[in-house]
Amino acid sequence: MKFVDPSEIKGFIGEQLGASEWFQIDQSRINAFADATLDHQFIHVDEEAAKATPFGGTIAHGYLTVALLPHLQTTIDNFLIPNGLKMGMNYGFDKLRFMAPVKVGKRIRARAKLLEADERRPGQWLMKFEFVVDIEDETKPAVIAEWLILYFV
Repeated sequence: MKFVDPSEIKGFIGEQLGASEWFQIDQSRINAFADATLDHQFIHVDEEAAKATPFGGTIAHGYLTVALLPHLQTTIDNFLIPNGLKMGMNYGFDKLRFMAPVKVGKRIRARAKLLEADERRPGQWLMKFEFVVDIEDETKPAVIAEWLILYFV
């Protein structure tokens, strides 16, 4: 993480902040997500039936990939955090696109770029980041998202 004075945040708009560590998607994680969300569609949990699909096996839920963004974000060395941070909150998404499926056994990582930063109230910074979730050895990303995080400093 890169801690910066709030007065300097806007100077980072448009900058790439780096990439997370790679994270492997395994079947047990997909199954646990299916159990937690009650989304047991066969393409995610039935390894035999999924072999007959164009994917040749099970794939992660798109929302599982998105749900991993908070973890992936914490492993980006240069991810911006305002100095004096008291807490951060997920504020939602302005854009969320599922571009390609993540097949079981694949590794993903997230790349981040700061798009916008606004001090909404004194000590409350709403920051919009573009996150691109890459799939190792694939040309098309799994997810492209514009994620809003509200920081209290």
